[in-house]
Amino acid sequence: MVSNQARQPDRADVPEVVVTRLPQYVRVLNRLLEEGIEVVSSQQLGAQLQVTPAQIRKDLSYFGRFGKQGRGYSVRHLHDRLRDILGLNSYWNVAVVGVGRLGRAILSYPGFTPDGFHLVAAFDTNEDVVGLQVGDLTVRSIDELEEVVSGQNISIAIVAVPVRFTQEVIDTLIDCGVRAILNYAPTSPQVHDGVRIRNIDPVIALQSMTYYLADSPEH
Repeated sequence: MVSNQARQPDRADVPEVVVTRLPQYVRVLNRLLEEGIEVVSSQQLGAQLQVTPAQIRKDLSYFGRFGKQGRGYSVRHLHDRLRDILGLNSYWNVAVVGVGRLGRAILSYPGFTPDGFHLVAAFDTNEDVVGLQVGDLTVRSIDELEEVVSGQNISIAIVAVPVRFTQEVIDTLIDCGVRAILNYAPTSPQVHDGVRIRNIDPVIALQSMTYYLADSPEH
């Protein structure tokens, strides 16, 4: 049922849009495992993800062959291989910079640890916030960033600071060796090659949806 021809491509050759879909595949496959389903077709996956079966096959083809035509995919094998490709079988130490309302909500979210992401440090510049206990962490001064990032092997940061501080904070994180940044500030910071940044802006997401509503009769 499963081909042994899975491979690891040059990561730079895989389009980013494909990479962003892989975690969605993992989530659906994990749910199928919980339901005791052993085999799934690209049609069934596509129906759950609103992706065409052809697109699913094309996405997976970057990493080799995972199934045989007409017989579908082994849910367990595909789930485990995609987790391996995404690096989800490793443990990743994560820092949160900015402990305002959003930062505190992020620190309180329980969903990171089951997927291998460990929030190990929190930083802020506000002296009224530094030293406070938020969840299991004591908020540190941003002045301690370099020492803590190095000492705790932090490779990922979540940035939730005001716009005017965002570029400076991200530059500092990069100087400290952080190479993956999730940015919640409503701006698009500049980073050099070798650093991955993902900007999360719910207002832009809402604006892109209103495009489809603007001409509706109800509007």
